[in-house]
Amino acid sequence: MLDIGLELLLAAPWLLPFLTLPRLARRTPSLSDAPRGSGPLVSIIIPARNEAATISTVVRSILQSTYHPFELLVVDDRSTDETASIVEGLAEDPRLVLVRGDKLPEGWYGKPWACFQGYRQAKGDLLLFTDADTRHHPELLERAVGALLTQRADLVTVSPTQRCITFWERVVMPQIWFLLALRYSPSSVNRARRPRDVIANGQFILTTREAYQHAGTHAAVHHEVAEDLALAQTYLARGLKLHFAFAERLMETRMYQGLDHLIEGWSKNIYLGGRRSFPEEPFQRALVPVMLVIAWSYWLVPPAVLVTSAFNQGMSQLAPASLLAVAVSAVFWMLICYGMRIPPAYGLTYPLGALMALYIGLRSTWRGRRKVEWRGRVYEGGERVSGNCKKRER
Repeated sequence: MLDIGLELLLAAPWLLPFLTLPRLARRTPSLSDAPRGSGPLVSIIIPARNEAATISTVVRSILQSTYHPFELLVVDDRSTDETASIVEGLAEDPRLVLVRGDKLPEGWYGKPWACFQGYRQAKGDLLLFTDADTRHHPELLERAVGALLTQRADLVTVSPTQRCITFWERVVMPQIWFLLALRYSPSSVNRARRPRDVIANGQFILTTREAYQHAGTHAAVHHEVAEDLALAQTYLARGLKLHFAFAERLMETRMYQGLDHLIEGWSKNIYLGGRRSFPEEPFQRALVPVMLVIAWSYWLVPPAVLVTSAFNQGMSQLAPASLLAVAVSAVFWMLICYGMRIPPAYGLTYPLGALMALYIGLRSTWRGRRKVEWRGRVYEGGERVSGNCKKRER
């Protein structure tokens, strides 16, 4: 057996993540602290493809907004479900407009195309792009416009509450969300000077029409899977100001419903989004798959050693140290779950979550080079710098 000092030393690396908790616990700047803005017409644009399960919720929540005036444009991106008919059923409110999407042009991904079509129909001096899987508090738009005006920002984006309902959402989402929160905090994004340090959350992007046009609209990022990240980088490159704030009291979203949906969604985003996050650094971009493997394998080492030691007498002396590292890691992930409003007991499942996240990361890397699949569309030749991506619709 190893002595206690050596056991503690071997387990010490799994104490290091606790150093990130003070940063993750900070919730500033908060959109709830922004004044209530008013005045300009806001055109709210929802790109919607096969969103029958959620479109009614987001539309009803937006129509309850305390901000005036606004118009709400739902762009039906050639859905194959009941999305359009559901919106038509809500259209007794004159502020709601259903936009029938045109055929996807060569070289475009679906979401940028839907957003761009909404912009072409919009009348407002302010544009809000938001997702169909969100729910808005009545004060959200007022506070966001207030932040845009008082911060003299060209774009306001937020970090909402992430609702995780099913078992797999609660097991996997913390693994991925932790890396994103570590990579991009609102305070660091707001003082960023390099494209690699900025991000926008496509679930909520409020911008002035003038700035949006100056940045090239969504046409400038039409070939990007992580179009929100690319748009933020474009804004920064054009000298435009971004403001990122927490909005957990004012907005919530449920990104994925169940394991299949979660795997499909993150397989689309992780690899290509990770590469896009290093737009000017080819070496780091090439290392993205390695970074992902290391990030999730890190959590798998102690449980793997612990299991192996039970069957391999030669490794039995490592069992106490690995058990300590597993216990420390479980406490860490219970705290992360608590911060995400997930029952802390799910932190005990962290090895399963890390294993599934590793699988998704590898799957994303393998598929991302060749094709992207989302909402019944398959895009072949997903990653590109120029030229058109081949696509086919299902």
